[in-house]
Order: sequence, then structure tokens, then C-alpha cells
Amino acid sequence: MKFEQYQAIKAHALAMCGQGKELENPKTLNPILLAYIGDVVFSLYVRMRLLPTSGQIRVIHDLDARIVSAKMQSLAMDTLETQFTPEEAAVAKRGRNTKSQVPKSATVREYRQGTAFEALMGYLFLLEKQNEWKSLWIRPSLLLRKK
Repeated sequence: MKFEQYQAIKAHALAMCGQGKELENPKTLNPILLAYIGDVVFSLYVRMRLLPTSGQIRVIHDLDARIVSAKMQSLAMDTLETQFTPEEAAVAKRGRNTKSQVPKSATVREYRQGTAFEALMGYLFLLEKQNEWKSLWIRPSLLLRKK
């Protein structure tokens, strides 16, 4: 994408912010956007859980980075996949199949599984299925204790 094209898209997005446009139905939302939302809410949840554990921001950040990593999210997906409803499994599959750049810090499989986890988190958050989010969010932090 050329810089001028990117600038035009960004200007359009900023103009749309002021119009109060509603978010489309989470069931039809692009899975990479679901993963984007899921990443934010999962990270916030983990940070809120970690705040009371230490007064040292570096300790909290190190634990947060470890829990929110693609590797840990992949582990969570491997553990939880068998418990998904058909609807949740379909959302996770859409997230897993999304095309995006894989960072050097994770394998392709870990990154795809992590994206699936984030897409499902975003989907459940946008549908306001609080009980489902919490049950899925708590389990990855338990995986950290096993390491």
C-alpha cells in the first residue's frame, strides 16, 4: 500500500470517528478485528488481575507479557478447544485462518492459535457474554503456574 493511499484511509477513519457510527454485528465482523479487540480486553483483564500481586511495575509487566504471549494463548487454545460450543469453535477457526504477519517471537502455529484465542475473546466481549469470557480468561493464567 502506498503512503498516500494509507494517509487517505487514515483520514477517512478519523472522519468516521466523529460520526458516531455503530460497530457492525460481531458475528459478521472481520476476525482480525475481533482479535484486535480480544487482544485489548484480554491484556486489560490480565493486568487487572496482576495489579494486586506486586507494587513493582516491571514484575507485573513481565508476567503480563508472558501470559498474553502467542505461546501462552496457543497453549490456552490447545487446552480449551474441546470445550467450545459450535459457535465458539467457528469463531476460533475464522480467527486461526486469518492472514496476517507472523512475528519472529512465535511459530506460525502459535501465532495462528493465539489469533484464534484473541478473536474468540473479542467476539465474546462484543456479545457481552461475560461468564464465557471469564471462564476462558482465568484458565490461561492457570497454565502459567504449570510452567
